[in-house]
Amino acid sequence: MELLQLQYFLAVARLEHVTEAARSLHVTQSSLSKTIQRLEEDLGVPLFDRSGRKLRLNEFGSRFLRRAERALFELEQGKQEIRDMTSAEQGTLELAVTTASALPNILREFRKKRPYVQYHVQMLSMQEMVTLLHRGEVDFCLSSPPIEEDDIECQIVFIDPILIAVPKGHRLANRSSVSLIELKDEWFVGVKKGYGIRDFVDAVCHSVGFVPKYVYEGDEPARLSSLVEAELGIAFIPSTARNSRGDIHYLQVENHEFVREIALLWHKSRYISRAALEFREVVVEYFEAISKLRH
Repeated sequence: MELLQLQYFLAVARLEHVTEAARSLHVTQSSLSKTIQRLEEDLGVPLFDRSGRKLRLNEFGSRFLRRAERALFELEQGKQEIRDMTSAEQGTLELAVTTASALPNILREFRKKRPYVQYHVQMLSMQEMVTLLHRGEVDFCLSSPPIEEDDIECQIVFIDPILIAVPKGHRLANRSSVSLIELKDEWFVGVKKGYGIRDFVDAVCHSVGFVPKYVYEGDEPARLSSLVEAELGIAFIPSTARNSRGDIHYLQVENHEFVREIALLWHKSRYISRAALEFREVVVEYFEAISKLRH
């Protein structure tokens, strides 16, 4: 069994399509198909149910996929460890976030400590982030809500109050707080379902007797303040995403512990480089500093 066979198998198993897998691997479809066929011959069983160029993992394939992912994962960890030993001042950091409100400040602080470390950040839905975590393809995730799973380490770094953002001329703009039920007839701007904060606030609103009415649902949380300012609707905004614009007023929520937990997540078996360890320190120190300022 060859390493190349495992790499090709992983690509086909994840995409379940020969053409797309060949494109992602930059190889011809015939070469990919022959490699998968040789692997199946080595194993003595078919790994896919076939329908033209569309493939679907069968029971043999599903079982083998878990083992193949683990084997390639360990090899990748070995490569990262060697890179870390030979070029500790450089390296790369793979990050995924479901909440990005504090990220610019965190990355600014990290850049001061490790100016030569490159980083790559993806803004993802919860399900997309969980998939990358399980595969061990990211160093850290900054997530709200936290995730409790066997192979994932979870460290709560901040308890973040959720506020109500209204435009300056809104009927509630002279108030400092509001009960959720008072918002039942309002129009909201928010992120799409699947983002942690959207799922959380929808569930809490439902528990008090109403379903928020959205006039805008997007995947860029940073845009919500501009939409509130333009008087398109009001929004649920975490305190870490609050800005000082004069045309937006923020209210606290009465009679509910309306907060979200922000967590730092990582795969328990993924090798943590020295740069990644320093990033974790920066994240913890940043949120500790915010907590002290608020008390």
